[in-house]
This record gives sequence, C-alpha cells and structure tokens, in this order.
Amino acid sequence: MRGFVLGVFVTLVIIVGGAYLLLRSGKVSLATTAEPLPLEKELVQLTLDANVRSAKNKTNPLPETDENMLAAAKEFKEHCVFCHGAPGRLRPPLATMMMPKPPQLFDKDNMVTDDPEGVIFWIISNGIRLSGMPGFGDHLSDKERWQLATLLKHADKLPAAVQAELERKEP
Repeated sequence: MRGFVLGVFVTLVIIVGGAYLLLRSGKVSLATTAEPLPLEKELVQLTLDANVRSAKNKTNPLPETDENMLAAAKEFKEHCVFCHGAPGRLRPPLATMMMPKPPQLFDKDNMVTDDPEGVIFWIISNGIRLSGMPGFGDHLSDKERWQLATLLKHADKLPAAVQAELERKEP
C-alpha cells in the first residue's frame, strides 16, 4: 500500500511539475490571436455554470415594460455596444481583437434569451474573468442591471422603439 501511495504522489508531482515547465516555457500562447487551448472552452463553461448556479432562480423585480427596456437600450449603447454590437451592425472593431470573441448579443446565434434573467444579471454584475467582460456591480445600479437583463432576455422580440434606439447611431 505504501508503494501505491508513493507512486500516486510521484505521478502528481511529475504532472504538476510538467505543467509548470510547459507554462513557464512560453509554448502556451496567451495571445488573443492564438487558438483556444484544448478543453479551454469546456472548462470555462463548466466553471461559469458552477458560479452562476445560485443566480438561476433569482427573479427580476422589474416589470418587462417599454420604459425599462428603452432605459436599458440607452445603457447598453453607453456600456456594452463597443464589444457586443447592436442589432443590424457589423461586429465592432474592438470585438474582433478580443479572445474569446464577445458574443454579439442581438445575433440569433448569440442571444441569451434562453438564460434565466438572474444569470444574465449575475454576469452583468460580476463580469467573467479572463474574458474581457467587466463587472458592472459597482458602476450601475441594481435597477439598471436588471433593466439590461430584461433587454437581453427579450432580445428576440424587442418593441419597435427599443429596436430603433439600439439601431440609432449617435451624432
């Protein structure tokens, strides 16, 4: 039994030491132009899912009104459009330089309409490490973050005034 435990310990030391040497060598690129590492996307999604698990059942205290969504559209344009784009526009130049690429939240393939609003609120509030997504918990009020969560949850069926606000280019 003692030999088995020693073997496990030596194996772990070799694995950890090898990983350290690989990372230290610079052969693992952290450049935004590099391809994702093997299992990188899966590990990040697994970790994110574990972090937002407690937020899934958190309910939005604000009603889904045109007024709340219009206010959110204005906040989105001020804080989010640089990375996440707006309906009917090309991917913003800043987004093309990031890794991972920020989801274009009004494109059908990237909408978060299936996510619970509590999860969207959590991400807006806390951000996502190593992704470029900042946390706005100290910058935006709870009301503003819930308004944004409402907007993104219903991105596939926006009222005309909200859609027009998002598409309107600032002078």
